[in-house]
Amino acid sequence: MKISDSFKESMTEKVGKFAGSRFVRAIMDAGYSVIAFSIIGAVFLILQILPQAFQIPGFAELYANTVGHFTNLFQVIYNSTMGILALVFAGTFTYSYTKIYQEEEHLNLNPLSSLFMFMMAMFITVPQLVWKNGSVEFVQSLSKTNIIGGGYAVSTSGVTRIAAVGIFTGLVVGWLTVQIYRFTIKHNWAIKMPAAVPAGVANSFSSLIPGFCVAIVVSVLNMLLIFVGTDIFKVLYIPFSFISNIADTWWGFLVIIFLIHFLWWFGIHGATIISSFYTPIVLANMASNKLGADHFFAGDPMNAFVIIGGSGATLGMTIWLVSRAKSIQLREIGKAEIVPAFFNINEPILFGLPIVYNVQLFIPFVLAPIASGIVGYFAVTTHLVDKIIAQQPWPTPIGLGGFMATASWKGGILAIICATVAFVVWYPFIRHYDRVLLKQEQEQEQKKY
Repeated sequence: MKISDSFKESMTEKVGKFAGSRFVRAIMDAGYSVIAFSIIGAVFLILQILPQAFQIPGFAELYANTVGHFTNLFQVIYNSTMGILALVFAGTFTYSYTKIYQEEEHLNLNPLSSLFMFMMAMFITVPQLVWKNGSVEFVQSLSKTNIIGGGYAVSTSGVTRIAAVGIFTGLVVGWLTVQIYRFTIKHNWAIKMPAAVPAGVANSFSSLIPGFCVAIVVSVLNMLLIFVGTDIFKVLYIPFSFISNIADTWWGFLVIIFLIHFLWWFGIHGATIISSFYTPIVLANMASNKLGADHFFAGDPMNAFVIIGGSGATLGMTIWLVSRAKSIQLREIGKAEIVPAFFNINEPILFGLPIVYNVQLFIPFVLAPIASGIVGYFAVTTHLVDKIIAQQPWPTPIGLGGFMATASWKGGILAIICATVAFVVWYPFIRHYDRVLLKQEQEQEQKKY
């Protein structure tokens, strides 16, 4: 079976156009920006829950008398990373989005000024306000899990709306900020200073009118919603919550896996693109899990249980290439890939086997991670394995990644089982492909004589 060149060109053009759009590129930059923050937060969260991870006699008492004295400090560091993710993610998006417009439309936009305008606009949406007795008043509320003082909802994790749960709101506010800034500059709504004025001062005044416009637009939108008993954050949280609930279902999770690999098959980095969109969901769910929720789609379930060895879940297949493949081509590719595979890196396989545009390997490339994803999903949702509460670095080797994600040895065992299931799917296809290549190599060898 062969795929037509016209279909390849058409799909590559469409997928490439989507991946290269300004919004997607800015989203990807934002996704990269939170990796370090989420991992740092995860490490200090694990330090807080070590007694749960190592349930061995005497360890809890040893922990309490040593490291346990610093758990509040660990909580502060966790709050300083996971507790401000909306600002980091959406702030990076705003900066990158502005810079893209600046470079491609040759506009006099200042990405740093845009970032500060976003911060102002974002904090306009953070306090909770109500229309009461003919005036705007701050919400005041007190419960066991949440305190709203002066309109700001706070918990042990910090100010609620600037944490992971606020990322979606931040993205919309960031997009709106950039578009207002862009509109005002294109229409020369700016205070222009003489050339002799220092650049820093000139930039401050040039962003004065755009800043006023951003503040007025966001405030008016928020005020209109307050009049009807809600606000910007609550309205935007509805679609975010809806999408989050879908992504947390088994079929929603499988659709995400499929989209990642569908894009990769066309040579587009599906993992980077799709993960940029679902990052707000998994981070918010991970923060909720820490507070007692029970989400599967949290942290980094992909690298922990699904795409072990890289996209396509190719670790087991790579080991087979090195140890059992008969064709020279596959055996040599296996040798080049075997070490990176243990760190979830498999570009040598994707482009060297190749898997990209290879119709013969499309089915296992998609089905193997779907199979491992099903096993991981039901193992966690049926509570055979603990829920995900931390985000491990994506190159973490098999087993260790699952352990770090769940803070449980069961997570490590599950990762190995998932990788094995993926290999079972790969086996008949890669064995057949090996035989085809071996036959071609033998025929080429015979032609030499």
